[in-house]
Amino acid sequence: MQDPAARRIEALVQHCRARCERGLEQLFEDAAGPAQRLEQAMRYGVLGGGKRLRPVLVYAAGRALGADDEALDAPAVAVELIHAYSLVHDDLPSMDDDDLRRGQPTCHRAFDEATALLAGDALQSLAFEVLTAGDPPRAGAMVATLAHAAGRAGMAGGQALDLAAVGRRADVEQLMAMHRHKTGALIRAAVRLGGLTAAADDDPRLAALDRYAAAIGLAFQIQDDILDVTGDAAVTGKTQGADAARDKPTYPALLGLDEANRQAQALVDEACSSLAGLDAQPLIDLARYMVERNH
Repeated sequence: MQDPAARRIEALVQHCRARCERGLEQLFEDAAGPAQRLEQAMRYGVLGGGKRLRPVLVYAAGRALGADDEALDAPAVAVELIHAYSLVHDDLPSMDDDDLRRGQPTCHRAFDEATALLAGDALQSLAFEVLTAGDPPRAGAMVATLAHAAGRAGMAGGQALDLAAVGRRADVEQLMAMHRHKTGALIRAAVRLGGLTAAADDDPRLAALDRYAAAIGLAFQIQDDILDVTGDAAVTGKTQGADAARDKPTYPALLGLDEANRQAQALVDEACSSLAGLDAQPLIDLARYMVERNH
C-alpha cells in the first residue's frame, strides 16, 4: 500500500498533468498555421507524453500563495511549451544528437531536421502568446521571468556550457553552474510564475519559493544523471548511458553514485527548509519526488 505522501503526490501530479494536457491540446484544436507538417511536428514535440513536472510546480507554487487552478493554467501551459521546444532543439544532430525521447523517436527522426528546428521555434513563440492572452495581471513580470529563463542567462546559456564541456574535465562547481542554467532556470521560472499569479513581484514569499526552486532544480538534475547510469530505458524513455557515451561530465562520474545520491537528498532537505512558514505541503512532496522518481 502506498504511503500518504505517495498518494498525495500521485493525485497532485495526475490532476495538474490533466489540466495541462487539456490546455496543450486546446491550442491545436482552436487554431492552426498554414503548414500542416509543422503543426504535426509541434504536436509531436509537446503532446508525446512527459512528466509535466514544470506545470505541476506552477500549480503547486501558485496554490501555496492562494491562486486558483484556472488562473494558473496559462503559465503552466506556457512553461511546458518552452520545455518542449528546448527538448526538440537539444535532441538535434547539431546539439546532443539523440534518437530517443520519451520512449519515441526524437522529433527530427520522426520528421526531419529542418522541420524539428522550426517546430521548436514555433513552440517557443507560442508560449509567450499563451502567457499574454487576455492581458493577465503581472503579464510583464511573467514574460520577463520566462524569457530570462529561456535565454542566454538560462537554458540557452546552459546548453552552450554543456556543449563546451563535452570531452573536457570539469569539477563539481562547474557542473552545478551549468545545470543551474540549463535545467534549474526553467524550474525556478515555473515556481516563480505560479507565485506571480497570486503575489506581486516584491512579495517576500517569492524569495522563499525561489530558494526552494534553486535547490530542487539541482536535485532534479543530479537524479537525472543517476538515472542515466542506473535507469531502465523502457521506464526513463531515454537511451541509457547516453551521457557517458558522449563523454559528458555527470554527478555520478565526478562524485560516485553514493555521494551523488547524498547530495541530491541534501538539496531536497534545503528546499523543504526554505518553505518554513508557508502552507506548502505539495511543494515538499514534489521535492522528495525529485529524488525518488525512476524516470
